[in-house]
Amino acid sequence: MDTGTQGMAASAAGAARAPADGRCALVLGASGGIGGAVARALRDAGWTVRALKRGLAAESEHRDGLHWLRGDALDRDDVRRAAQGCAVIVHAVNPPGYQRWQELVLPMLDNTLAAAADVGATLVLPGTVYNYGPDAWPHPAEDAPQRPTTRKGAIRVEMERRLREGAERGAFRAIVLRAGDFFGPGAANSWFSQGLVRPGRPVASVQQPGRDGVGHQWAYLPDVAATMVALIERRARLPAFARFHFGGHWDADGRQMVDAIRRVVLQRGGALPRVRRFPWWAVVLGQPVLRFFRELAEMRYLWREPLRMDDARLRAELTHDGGVPHTPLDLAVERTLEALGCLPA
Repeated sequence: MDTGTQGMAASAAGAARAPADGRCALVLGASGGIGGAVARALRDAGWTVRALKRGLAAESEHRDGLHWLRGDALDRDDVRRAAQGCAVIVHAVNPPGYQRWQELVLPMLDNTLAAAADVGATLVLPGTVYNYGPDAWPHPAEDAPQRPTTRKGAIRVEMERRLREGAERGAFRAIVLRAGDFFGPGAANSWFSQGLVRPGRPVASVQQPGRDGVGHQWAYLPDVAATMVALIERRARLPAFARFHFGGHWDADGRQMVDAIRRVVLQRGGALPRVRRFPWWAVVLGQPVLRFFRELAEMRYLWREPLRMDDARLRAELTHDGGVPHTPLDLAVERTLEALGCLPA
């Protein structure tokens, strides 16, 4: 490294110096949905929050109460430098454009694992329902067998295995919070914004991906983020490898989310939206050409079978801290539609 580069690195490190109270966290994926929500929730809880961003013009900058550092989650040295002095690392990063999952997801995680081991940080991973195969349905607890039938599910299982292995050998502590389909402000790449409604347009119709009578689990991003912060605050009292399920909003018959959208639009002065079936036939036809359609098709089973993760462990853990954060469905839907530009001013 030349003298100029050393000077810039030292300057960035000084600007991002960890606070004396140890309440410093690195959030990887802070530009995305869940990462951004957790970063803001930590900031509002009094934490100093660092975030990596590719292509940042300067070495570092302060914006929205966060300390942004130029770096890439695929670069181990970048992650290690950003993690210095951090008590917590939130791994909420995904491959750019959600492409090349099989190639990039595990190398990015390995960089985070190495950084967490270097500084002795607690590693926090937003998990999913993808881990479970049919043998665990319909109401799996955290310790249910994980035998997924999809590629993404297999990757998720391997991610958690690596966290568990590191925690068990004492390299770091780890928290996994598994949740259903995200919705809420900032959840751009979600079933809500890409399947049910069209962002930036008044809601004239709502598409229903599932069949009537088939339940589906939803997770409102601000509630998930607040729950993660609550678990982070009590990390010293949790097992070295702690897994929890976030209950969120259970749509018992596959119509409750659709009906909530229609109620909110009507209450805000719009016309009652029509209900249409999601065009799975187009997804099937487009699979050979469009990667995005292949991803949708792989996850179709979650709309054909009810899969509701048991959240009893989380409710018991947070029972003395005000309970699990839970925004009423209609209010959560209203805030989501506002953020998507789907409601009249």
